[in-house]
Amino acid sequence: MYKTLLVTIAASALAAEAVASTPAVRKEPLDAATLIAIKSKFGKLMELANNHDFKALHGMFWQSPSTLLVAKSAIQSEGNWAGFWGNEAIDQKLHDIGSSGPVVLEPDYSKLRVVGLTRDVAESYVPMNITVSYAGQDGTARPFLMIINWLRVGKDWKIASEIILPVPPVPAAKG
Repeated sequence: MYKTLLVTIAASALAAEAVASTPAVRKEPLDAATLIAIKSKFGKLMELANNHDFKALHGMFWQSPSTLLVAKSAIQSEGNWAGFWGNEAIDQKLHDIGSSGPVVLEPDYSKLRVVGLTRDVAESYVPMNITVSYAGQDGTARPFLMIINWLRVGKDWKIASEIILPVPPVPAAKG
């Protein structure tokens, strides 16, 4: 019985030490109201993009040479998809895409996710269908992923990077 008591005490001590040394679960750096506000900004971004409001779109981006847009390229030397850095390049790319014909972005809002990375940085992710006839695309709605890094600038949230990735087709089953 004494031996059982010692084993129990030792096991309890080890378990307590393991719990004490386990790092606390990280608290979300942004409150629910802020996350909702960023989701609202995302909705505004979609509205402006679908309306081809280039001036208002410009205002949604962080004004910095470090701002990034990853999108389809029309120039072979850039590759099929490329990064466009700085506001002038982003403005030009958005204008080129939006002026090429109909452009419709249809996000799956049920899958929109916004998380805080720090108090001043958030990330959003959403799958969407995009209909566009830019740079050889045929105007058929296709699946994409949109990942945005948001940066707090003063009391507002701006787009620091917007990465649009095509979802490749499901490979044909072998057999």
